[in-house]
Amino acid sequence: MPLTGKEKLNAEVLIEALPYMRQFDGKTVVIKYGGNAMVAEELKNAFAKDVILLKQVGINPVIIHGGGPQIGKTMTQMGLKSRFIDGLRVTDQETVNVVEMVLAGKVNKDIVKLINLNGGRAVGLSGKDGHTIQARKLTHVRRGPDTEVPEIIDLGWVGDVQHIDTSLLDLLSASRFIPVVAPVGVGRDGETYNINADSVAGHIAEALNAEKLILLTDVPGIKDAEDKLISRVTPDDVEKLVRSGVVTGGMIPKIETCLKAYNGGVSASHIIDGRIPHALLLEIFTDKGIGTVVR
Repeated sequence: MPLTGKEKLNAEVLIEALPYMRQFDGKTVVIKYGGNAMVAEELKNAFAKDVILLKQVGINPVIIHGGGPQIGKTMTQMGLKSRFIDGLRVTDQETVNVVEMVLAGKVNKDIVKLINLNGGRAVGLSGKDGHTIQARKLTHVRRGPDTEVPEIIDLGWVGDVQHIDTSLLDLLSASRFIPVVAPVGVGRDGETYNINADSVAGHIAEALNAEKLILLTDVPGIKDAEDKLISRVTPDDVEKLVRSGVVTGGMIPKIETCLKAYNGGVSASHIIDGRIPHALLLEIFTDKGIGTVVR
């Protein structure tokens, strides 16, 4: 019986994916999970199935997730006000308790449950478990045209990654589990720090000597001056795009994360649109991909 057009297409997709499955067998892929991909039910289940498939074909996915909207919603329900400076959440002692409760206690376990319900084996942890994410207080410096000297802003319990201990992540991956990490770090004296999830993902990718770092976002990727998607850029290209003002706003810290990972030995960093179902598989296992790769 001859194959239908759809069956031929499915077969071609599998054939196209096969060399990539071989290439990345045994490699680690660090995924920053956030945005609409964490909200819409269809996208959540598609993400879970993508991650499970990666594990099934011999790739080791490690997931780092965000949770800003969930933190904001919980704070509102508790009668607390969210305050931001330069896009960073001001985190006093009461706020950091909410951050830890929401990220490590709610969001993290929801993702683990989702992966397990779809047939995977996920384990959730925060950066405090096994001292995985060792942190220090973030020094935020504000510079501006009206500021004669740089101003140091105290953001409270907002942290910066000091060191990543990969022992627990290595153990879980080797035991066929999928680690899901909440971006909560631990200080030298046991204090809790709220850390940017993109930054955590980049540091973990570097520490694990990952093959890829993938940032799921709510945009297609990096765009040029004509608003067209750039499928591939070099670090030099990225610096030119930032200097020329083509890349601005929230994309800049994501690009900085990609460049740091690249300089730390990660082979390729990807910025992809998490609003597309099965975005991970389309980016990793197809020739064209769907987002921007920095390599």
